[in-house]
Amino acid sequence: MKTSSWRSALPWLLLLAVGLGAAALRFGLIESSAIGQFCSNHAPWWCRVRTGLVLGFLHNVYGLAALLGALLALLSRHRALAWLAAALGVFALQLYCVETGALAVLIGSLRLLRLQADARAAPVEQRRRRQQQVQSQP
Repeated sequence: MKTSSWRSALPWLLLLAVGLGAAALRFGLIESSAIGQFCSNHAPWWCRVRTGLVLGFLHNVYGLAALLGALLALLSRHRALAWLAAALGVFALQLYCVETGALAVLIGSLRLLRLQADARAAPVEQRRRRQQQVQSQP
């Protein structure tokens, strides 16, 4: 693959990595009944992390963060913010904030696609404009 192809595929691969990481948190740490029982009897430091993750989805923190990211992505032309909106949406989807997470993934992904397409088309359009300009002197 060309370098430009890898560069345009990288945000999507990182988005996949975010989804896999969020799924690992959900199924490995939050939904595991053995870990739930272990955290109720003993209380190592990582049980507080688990409790914080649970409180986050109970209070829709991840969904609200995803919607805020989507709003920022719509208001700006930065690919990083569009990716962040999609990543927060994927995280929210995995951690039980389905409606808001899905909306953020949709907005962030569409915005990222548009910004990638604009970045690819910009050099072509500049070349066309230069070729179409009429020069007064040969």
